[in-house]
Amino acid sequence: MSAIRFLAADKLASWLAEVAASRQVLAPRQEGKAVVFRPLVAGETPSLARATISPKAAVFPACETLVHFTGTKDPENPAKLNMQLDDTPDAPARMVFGCRSCDARGFAVLDKPFLEGKFQDAYYKARRDNLLVVTRTCDSPCSTCFCHWTGGGPADPTGSDVLLTAVNGGFVLEAVSEKGEAFLASTKLADGSDKMDEAKAAREKAAASQQPAPDLSKAARRLEQRFTDVDFWAEQTAKCLSCGACTYMCPTCQCFNISDEGDPLEGRRLRSWDNCMSPLFTREASGHNPRTAKALRMRNRVSHKYWYAPDYSDGRFACTGCGRCIKQCPVSLDIREIVLNAIADDAEAK
Repeated sequence: MSAIRFLAADKLASWLAEVAASRQVLAPRQEGKAVVFRPLVAGETPSLARATISPKAAVFPACETLVHFTGTKDPENPAKLNMQLDDTPDAPARMVFGCRSCDARGFAVLDKPFLEGKFQDAYYKARRDNLLVVTRTCDSPCSTCFCHWTGGGPADPTGSDVLLTAVNGGFVLEAVSEKGEAFLASTKLADGSDKMDEAKAAREKAAASQQPAPDLSKAARRLEQRFTDVDFWAEQTAKCLSCGACTYMCPTCQCFNISDEGDPLEGRRLRSWDNCMSPLFTREASGHNPRTAKALRMRNRVSHKYWYAPDYSDGRFACTGCGRCIKQCPVSLDIREIVLNAIADDAEAK
């Protein structure tokens, strides 16, 4: 039986402060009109609102130093250069608190390219190994949520270590991984088994409030059929600004760029988020760019999530249905409409 604990609502801040004594706690904080994940400040009660941006940066920072290099000349032989490299990952013990199931599933999607391929990304792995994910199950969906379209749900445990569900007087914490079991076993929280039925009822109510999901089982095949239909993609992306906000808000986008800064004697190599909607994203060293049109860039973005990824991920989409790309888009471009239009019956005929 999984570990189940109860946390009184008025004890939330003090409990998180105790956790923060041994690991960094990243929790939602209201900053202006946005809710963002930030290191918890002593005595702070985090926002329980749905965050504006995903907590992806906890394992895949927007910008990180991969290697810092320092060169010193041998005083006896100036032609000889001694080079020192520091590639130690920045990976302290962390807890992401208050993310949603769509966010936690994003970690599972990122695990595929960074951990499960022929080579593991040492920087990502170090942060992932040291990360504990406490997921706040949703009470009700918002208009842009479609997690159930992509195989998830308001209380889907994928990628999470602990599920936190609001009940009368506080929260039920349920371990859903070995890491979560060990964490809850180490806490002094009261047993919450007697409140588990209430938590399950709340989760079922949230799931029942979602509108029926369309059948996306043919999405990969229909998108493949649409691949050469440039007119279709041009029509779907006519109002797109190519600003890339959708990719930066996304919990699963994984593209990055590598750059060096400094001089031959001291500098660093950086890895920074990149986005496939950028006009320069695919420009080659020769100057040739195979995707100058935004329609072709959007084709790549949507196809990756609903066609390419399922091919190498046992049918799982590389989209968790969080809806941030819809909500934060300045022109309200809706990826749901693009996918539904792509899998419409006329695609079969083409």
